[in-house]
Amino acid sequence: MSQAHQEASAASFAALLHKLDYLDEADIRRVRDAYRFADEAHLGQFRASGEPYITHPIAVAGLCADWKLDAQAIMAALMHDAMEDCGVTKIELIERFGAPTAELVDGLTKLDKLQFSTKEESQAESFRKMLLAMARDVRVILIKLADRLHNMRTMDSMVAHKRTRIARETLDIYVPIAHRLGLNQTYRELQELSFKYISPWRYGILAKAVKKTRGNRRDLVDRIQREVEKAFGDADMVVETYGREKTIFSIYTKMCDKHLSFAQVSDIFGFRIVTRELLDCYRALGVLHQLYKPLPGRFKDYIAISKANGYQSLHTTLVNPVGTAVEFQIRSQAMHAVAEKGIAAHWMYKTQEEASSGVAPHQAAVWLQSLIDIQHETRDSAEFLEHLKIDLFPESVYVFTPKSRILALPKGATPVDFAYAIHSDVGDHCVAAKVNDEPVALRAELRSGDVVEIITAPTAKPSPGWLSFVRTGRARSKIRAHLKNMEAEESLEMGEKLLSQALRPEGLTLPRGDEHTEGKDGELWQALVRWGGNRTRDDLLIDIGLGRKIAPMVAKRIAQIMAEFGERPDALTLTLGRFAAIESPTQGSVIIDGSEGATVQLAPCCRPIPGDPIAGYLGRGEGLVVHTQMCGVGKRLFERDPDRWIDVGWSDEPTRTFDTDIQVLVANGKGVLAQVAASISSAETDITHIEMGDERLGETAELKLSLSVRDTDHLQDVLRTLKRCPVVLKVNRVSP
Repeated sequence: MSQAHQEASAASFAALLHKLDYLDEADIRRVRDAYRFADEAHLGQFRASGEPYITHPIAVAGLCADWKLDAQAIMAALMHDAMEDCGVTKIELIERFGAPTAELVDGLTKLDKLQFSTKEESQAESFRKMLLAMARDVRVILIKLADRLHNMRTMDSMVAHKRTRIARETLDIYVPIAHRLGLNQTYRELQELSFKYISPWRYGILAKAVKKTRGNRRDLVDRIQREVEKAFGDADMVVETYGREKTIFSIYTKMCDKHLSFAQVSDIFGFRIVTRELLDCYRALGVLHQLYKPLPGRFKDYIAISKANGYQSLHTTLVNPVGTAVEFQIRSQAMHAVAEKGIAAHWMYKTQEEASSGVAPHQAAVWLQSLIDIQHETRDSAEFLEHLKIDLFPESVYVFTPKSRILALPKGATPVDFAYAIHSDVGDHCVAAKVNDEPVALRAELRSGDVVEIITAPTAKPSPGWLSFVRTGRARSKIRAHLKNMEAEESLEMGEKLLSQALRPEGLTLPRGDEHTEGKDGELWQALVRWGGNRTRDDLLIDIGLGRKIAPMVAKRIAQIMAEFGERPDALTLTLGRFAAIESPTQGSVIIDGSEGATVQLAPCCRPIPGDPIAGYLGRGEGLVVHTQMCGVGKRLFERDPDRWIDVGWSDEPTRTFDTDIQVLVANGKGVLAQVAASISSAETDITHIEMGDERLGETAELKLSLSVRDTDHLQDVLRTLKRCPVVLKVNRVSP
């Protein structure tokens, strides 16, 4: 080790020890041991700036010491890169420093040793490991945020494109996490540094403008501070008054969001009043409102209803002596600790009852638990990251249950998000919603203060359409999981049905049991599953139901395997199967009644309805697609892939109505659409969609209507009724 290296690391570790005066002697000895281990592990490694690498873990540990984290967290901070960069194993760390510290280090370690197909996947997987470790122990994220903060402070020696990529990642992931956990100082600094590296030119110009404004407004700020302090002195109140300055990034976002110039941003400077007790906050508000006039509509009470990250304060905007607006934030000392340090205040003030029972640790724990819930539903790392980003929205709406429980949801959340926030069963069986006792659509956006009531039905199921408007990761993952399970169940049922039908002409019935059944049936399923390249019998049947495997081919393979086992086809089954096929082509066909789920689709090109002659195409992986026998698309598919077509027929009693399209030529005039709609309504059908041509000003107009009908006979009744309508010149069903 060089002399310079020794001096640099010793000096920085001495500074760290100075911050650890809140730990006892035994803990400091363990921290010193961890430092020696990390120093040895990183020997010969240097940062891009040329400094010894060990200076980085020491700086990260120093930031954690500022938050008064315990000895295990400080040790993990010192060794956080040892597993990733130095080949140190988890077992080695457990033996030397104990399992809790080793778990923290493991949670912080990236997955560089594994091979991923893309950089994004690797990054998403790293975040997943970090966040799930964090959900078990929140200290992991605090150390990770300290690590990122120090890296952002020391990025000047990196190449420009790398700086921009890291800054973008910080702004997308770490800034919202810091905000969500209430780490206000860290949040602001990470935001500011990210902006500096992503947009250096804009940052530089705004920094100069702020500096110039600071000089121009110094007299005014000093005057307001003197007047405020005098007012509190006269009221006999002990408070601390701080001037605060808006960050350059928040000035920039306000200019963009509200289309303002820099000169139009009025609240660059503000004040913070810190009182001793909670009730003093409201007394302080009264003192300020007597001193300066408040601006109507600019008062917010985050004490009565705190933000999702535990932040509590009163915000009010007052008109200062020269007529411009200035914002004041009023909070107690305990609230100030939570506002600046967030969940870290749990460690800093855990000896004080008022902070340890505060809102921040509880709120963060609820959010961290929701990450574990998402992990149970989602196995894809990119999808997990998508859920995570959705759930990190800093802006929240606060809504109430009918029993007055407050829920914080991201901005733009809907009643479906609310239902899943209550319980996954409520979300799965949700059919309607009331907001403030008024019925609303399930996709309606909720607003702060809404009282939301969810109406459920035992038979209801999640709809795929919900994915287009839900905003929370929990709702999205639960809906996707349910839809996947539904599709698998329906595909399994369809596969079993198709294979049973395909076995009849072979003189066979579907073997009992599965690959775990004892005897010949179990051996047959084992051989069949191996031949199909599946893991289980159910997987094979799902593949048949989705059209990935053709049922007659699987049936022939079953016949071959049974022949190898010495089994012969049953003569009666063989005769009945062939007789049925000759006598009635629909005898062995799949029957469509409208109750089928995602595995059976009615082709959008021809939109078949009961009564139309139909055929079924087993698409590769998309289940059974039903076409009319006259459909041009279906005919081309048959020429290309005749083996994938199966017999399908309509049920005698369909369970629902079906959509079809008609074209209507009408004489243009007043009230035409009303007369057409009245005729259709008299034929007991509903219009689901209307399209009108562009020739509305001519003598005639063409309408294209989508109707909901029972069958072809019902459609003919509708067409006859329309022909009798005086304004209708011509009507016909739209052919494919």
